[in-house]
Amino acid sequence: MAAGTVCELSDIAPGGSKRVMLDSTPVVIVRIDDAVYALHDKCSHADVALSDGEVDCDLKTIECIRHGSRFELETGRPDTLPATQPVRVYTATVIDGHVVIHDSENGTKEAR
Repeated sequence: MAAGTVCELSDIAPGGSKRVMLDSTPVVIVRIDDAVYALHDKCSHADVALSDGEVDCDLKTIECIRHGSRFELETGRPDTLPATQPVRVYTATVIDGHVVIHDSENGTKEAR
């Protein structure tokens, strides 16, 4: 599997998030301590960027600001209504201080 660097780990505050684009796909990168998670940056219930929402480091979730649905960072599954469908999860790693997203379906995609 190929990989694409999307940002530096230092670009994201611990407990924070950052929106990046992979081709035309918005992805939110979430940092908890030195671990990173990557999800499709659109609530599955409403057309709202998850990167605008709050990160809960203890629960490992990100909340949609429109209706309050929370999505699990590791699985993309919603754990609160009104969302019932998961969002896509990408494999994200940190290599030498760089955040790398692995897109297993479509190969490497570089952030813009």
